[in-house]
Amino acid sequence: MSEARDTVVVGLTGQSGAGKTTVCQVFDNCGFAVIDADKIARSVMEKGSMCLEEAVECFGEEILNDDGTLNRQKLADIVFSDKEKLEQLNAISYPYITSEILNMINRYAAENKKYVLLDAPTLFESRADDFCDLIISVTASEKNRLDRIARRDGISEEQIRNRFSSQHTEEFFINHSDFIIKNNKSAEILKEKAKEVADKIKEYYQC
Repeated sequence: MSEARDTVVVGLTGQSGAGKTTVCQVFDNCGFAVIDADKIARSVMEKGSMCLEEAVECFGEEILNDDGTLNRQKLADIVFSDKEKLEQLNAISYPYITSEILNMINRYAAENKKYVLLDAPTLFESRADDFCDLIISVTASEKNRLDRIARRDGISEEQIRNRFSSQHTEEFFINHSDFIIKNNKSAEILKEKAKEVADKIKEYYQC
């Protein structure tokens, strides 16, 4: 448990297409307050934001739609095919994202929330793992992840593999996590595994 607060912050991360959304829903049902880092990442890039202005300065107005909003697919195509550009985007966006994450953690702590789940695909890259007492990573086979993302996002295999290449390996997640949830079977089995982990965490941190 982090110093100066009684709130337990659990980081949820893992591979793209591994099933983090389902695990997050289970923890939500188990009483965890959820912080969605993806939603925060979208909000800091809203039209008129300082973060978006910095991104446009770096990548050009081609990443904007006609109405001045961010064209997320165009930006993704740029950064997921070029590691250096991805690092530039991260350097711009992560300070805004982590600041808002910390604000939300403090807000939940002030509301006496006992358990908080930080759902963050780029937990380690953004250094948001520094805010966490425990870390859970969700992993799955490459084939299963490819199939899931293709169905979910409707993008090409090349685009999916570009996304994979920018992320950590399964070995990295195993070595940097307190719990690993493998999702190579049914959704029901995944939910059972997630509930088992949630129950263990709550039991361990009971006052």
